[in-house]
Amino acid sequence: MSYTPHGHHLIAGEKIGTETKFSSAPATGQAFEFSTGTPELVAQACVAAQKAFAGFSATSREERAVLLETIADEIDARGDAITEVGSAETGLPEGRLVGERGRTTGQLRLFATHIRKGDYLDCRHDKALPDRQPLARPDLRMMQRPIGPIAVFGASNFPLAFSVAGGDTAAALAAGCPVVVKGHGAHPGTGELVADAITAAVKACNMDAGIFSLVQGGTRAVGEALVTDPRIKAVGFTGSLGGGRALYNLCAARPEPIPFFGELGSVNPMFVLPEATSARGADIGTGWAGSLTMGVGQFCTNPGIAVVIDGPEADRFVEAATQGLGAVAAQPMLTDGMADAYRDGARRVGEGVGVKALLTTACEGRDGAPYLFEVSAADWLADEVLSEEVFGPLGLVVRVKDAAQMQEVAESFKGQLTATLQMDDGDTELGRTLLPVLERMAGRVLVNGFATGVEVCDAMVHGGPYPASTNFGATSVGTLSIRRFLRPVCYQNLPEALLPKDFLTA
Repeated sequence: MSYTPHGHHLIAGEKIGTETKFSSAPATGQAFEFSTGTPELVAQACVAAQKAFAGFSATSREERAVLLETIADEIDARGDAITEVGSAETGLPEGRLVGERGRTTGQLRLFATHIRKGDYLDCRHDKALPDRQPLARPDLRMMQRPIGPIAVFGASNFPLAFSVAGGDTAAALAAGCPVVVKGHGAHPGTGELVADAITAAVKACNMDAGIFSLVQGGTRAVGEALVTDPRIKAVGFTGSLGGGRALYNLCAARPEPIPFFGELGSVNPMFVLPEATSARGADIGTGWAGSLTMGVGQFCTNPGIAVVIDGPEADRFVEAATQGLGAVAAQPMLTDGMADAYRDGARRVGEGVGVKALLTTACEGRDGAPYLFEVSAADWLADEVLSEEVFGPLGLVVRVKDAAQMQEVAESFKGQLTATLQMDDGDTELGRTLLPVLERMAGRVLVNGFATGVEVCDAMVHGGPYPASTNFGATSVGTLSIRRFLRPVCYQNLPEALLPKDFLTA
């Protein structure tokens, strides 16, 4: 490997090592040692972030936009090394890493463009009415203001787009909030390279170095120290339901509770309506197989459950999906632990009452291969375990008797990131009936597509009711994600000389 990691934390622009080390566990190539995080390092990073907040929150939108663009440039300048290290650590192919880097830098540049416009501040002005009877009205102005230092937890399945410089970090910096990142142990070298890029950009823009820190590795106590540090004012998290819920509970139990913006998982159900099943059931089955196996199924929007009305048309859909999945060979998953959890999940589903195995595979070690099961709606409704996420390329077909039972199944789902309707013109009435259910269930509703793939843009919502996320009114993708780290402040009778400069230029 041409790049050798330095293995240090980056605390307010300084490389800091610790005596205790941990080793990376790459899918291929050489392992490297990295300094292990401690609660003391977390506190040091949080102190620096708090000291930097006043100055950073007062910067102009233009200054922060330039910072975001410079971070993107610095990441691109390290592009070859990031791809090399990221591919070795995660087993993801080069093309996937290059694409994800483009998404990451594109997101940073999109946020720069967005904050320059100023619309996200939602500035409002009710002018004074001194002569109003019976009471005069004061001059009132409102705008969104940054809330303080933000804790960000890197995700396992997106080493770039949801990690050190991913959406949470980009949104916080765009809002004017310093960031302390807890790097993910699955890809510490990739995280280090991106952190180096951010640190270089902060220095090039003459910003306070305290606006960004990266703490690598460490026990659960490190994450707990981060979310309970009194200087942290919100948390961004992408990960498991169990880990996320534990951190959420800590945030709520603080003397000063803070918002925890956690994206915790989803099965992303797909409802295949009868006319679509009849006209193109085989094509939908083939497409579903491709979506299920993309990235070895390690996407939070992986459509793990397909609901279809039983009959010969459903048989053709299932046959095509089985053939498509059967043609996919085992591939390395992101970590050994994920591969073990995936196989455990497959066993759990396969042992469900009434569950029929359509495709089972033998995959060992770090590899993951597709599984496909089917079950009747009655048995599915009776077993809540079958609706739980299995992180990997596993599909479960739920056969319903009729449209009424399809709606019953739809109403039984907990909160989801996405829900999909596969439908033709003749399915419009059923689609109209199901849509209100899906709106209540999911943050994004699709028609005739597959949920894998999340566009980074103004209109995107990546979130949903619990347990998909811990805050159904927020999104972790798209320009609206910046609003998570802002709060409205009303200014009454303030002279313009005291108003934030962003109010006067928005």
